[in-house]
Amino acid sequence: MAEMNFGGVVENVATREEFPLEKAREVMKNETIAVIGYGVQGPGQALNLRDNGFNVIVGQRKGGKTWEKAIADGWVPGETLFEIEEAAEKGTVIQYLLSDAAQIEVWPRIKPYLTAGKALYFSHGFGITYKERTGIIPPADVDVILVAPKGSGTSLRRMFLEGRGLNSSYAIFQDATGRAKERVIALGIGVGSGYLFETDFKREVYSDLTGERGTLMGAIQGLLLAQYEVLRENGHSPSEAFNETVEELTQSLMPLFAEKGMDWMYANCSTTAQRGALDWMTPFHDATKPVFEKLYKEVACGNEAQRSIDTNSQPDYREKLEEELKALRESEMWRTGETVRKLRPENN
Repeated sequence: MAEMNFGGVVENVATREEFPLEKAREVMKNETIAVIGYGVQGPGQALNLRDNGFNVIVGQRKGGKTWEKAIADGWVPGETLFEIEEAAEKGTVIQYLLSDAAQIEVWPRIKPYLTAGKALYFSHGFGITYKERTGIIPPADVDVILVAPKGSGTSLRRMFLEGRGLNSSYAIFQDATGRAKERVIALGIGVGSGYLFETDFKREVYSDLTGERGTLMGAIQGLLLAQYEVLRENGHSPSEAFNETVEELTQSLMPLFAEKGMDWMYANCSTTAQRGALDWMTPFHDATKPVFEKLYKEVACGNEAQRSIDTNSQPDYREKLEEELKALRESEMWRTGETVRKLRPENN
């Protein structure tokens, strides 16, 4: 493990330099990695592992859209693509990459194949952290590990193909074999991590749920919509409101602070923009921090998890979810966004 300084705090991280791909392949040379689920994280992780030279099979319900997607991606029925139970039986590492709701539903079918010495792998701490609620309680004689890429499976795959890596956290909940650490680091390198930083299952799920509901998705949509509405209510056109709210942020400014940080992005904007940003960041911080504090408390006490479990267990939850997503998709702001994206030079 390498020591790295993060803002004055020293943390241990695993890097490709100290744990190269060749070492990862050596650790996993006698293992069969069964990727269960081919939805959000499954394709990116499975394809990256396969391309990196690991022995990978996919377990998925036969006949569905994701089964056909797996075939289109080169997985062969009966050779590298199997029904869930058969893949779980064949795998020495079971990567449990179904949605949280599906993990709860499928768990009774997976558990019988978790025989001594196998590893149960997650990319989200939800099922284990809230195991009393989910019923996902692994046997004591298997390793229980986690690699959580800090982004979608689509981003993981895209960055891999570009020769880059997506940073990931890793955690060990249960080390039954004495090999859990080398297994989890090898798998983290194999799926295409930039570097790996240590956490535990509880901290992973707390930070992940807070982030999804906060700056990654919920808060950012709320902020964007609020500014867009204020501009529209004051007579600005949809195109102007969208460009000032979303397009400039995503196409111009985000790449700048992704490259070298917010301070560098500030330094490369006009002095007028700098002055306004410095003056207004504190009111926005003070207005939103109480919301984040409330959000974190809701996550930590289990309310957010229970809300997800209750909602996702309803027979009509997919229909209701699609109604909400449709309303978002058909809002003026994002219909404007669709037009703006078509007008970008690379699309003409």
